[in-house]
Amino acid sequence: MALSLKARKRLSLLILMVGLPAYIVACVTAVNWLWPDPLSGPPLGAELAIYVGLGVLWAFPLKWVFKGVGRGE
Repeated sequence: MALSLKARKRLSLLILMVGLPAYIVACVTAVNWLWPDPLSGPPLGAELAIYVGLGVLWAFPLKWVFKGVGRGE
């Protein structure tokens, strides 16, 4: 899938402005659904690992969109 630089810039902006906040809400909702009681939730280290893992996970399928967007024409 070969998109022009202008199209990739627009798509990356859409992903960062709409997709990423929606992904964050989905991740927090999923973790809260798995451990609904904050007192019996996962240990702090496990929760940190979950959020760091999910934070890195979103970028791998989308790296082709962001590659080279910061460079000029």
